[in-house]
Amino acid sequence: MQDELIVNMYWQRDENAVTQSEIKYGKYLRKIANNILYDFRDAEESVNETYLKAWNSMPPSKPSVLSVYLGRLTRQFSIDIYRTKNRDKRGGTQYIDSLDELSECVSGEESVEAQVELSELTGALEEYLRSIPEEQRVIFVGRYYFCDSLRDITRYYGFSESKIKSILYRVRTGLKLHLEKEGLI
Repeated sequence: MQDELIVNMYWQRDENAVTQSEIKYGKYLRKIANNILYDFRDAEESVNETYLKAWNSMPPSKPSVLSVYLGRLTRQFSIDIYRTKNRDKRGGTQYIDSLDELSECVSGEESVEAQVELSELTGALEEYLRSIPEEQRVIFVGRYYFCDSLRDITRYYGFSESKIKSILYRVRTGLKLHLEKEGLI
């Protein structure tokens, strides 16, 4: 079913919108949640929260790309669940692994100044990602936004793990240089 039809079902308060969303995007949303949480029940909770938020936010929201909208909601809920469950301990999930890799480029410290510069940082990141080849951009986003494991990325591209690590290292190094040039780090 087309995204536009599903969104219209949400707007008409048709409960089949959730069913159609599950049929079309359930597997995709669970993958996002599992990459962050590594727990089936928590992933299910995240996906269910996604559908509830989608139901409550449409209207007024009318996303043009439903997969991106639902994926973003799932990612946000999954990170919230992860943080709630792991406040006092660090686990070995792809979420933590990918954040550790990125820590060399961007500080994770919370400060007022960092919050003010967030929009500048976002703009610089988007500018940098637009400047690199699509393959590198997709690998980077898969690893650091969707928290895909290195194994999943290697399977998708058919590259060795060392090649993926090398690509990610070069992209992170380039990102760090770009952020330094922009005066953001």
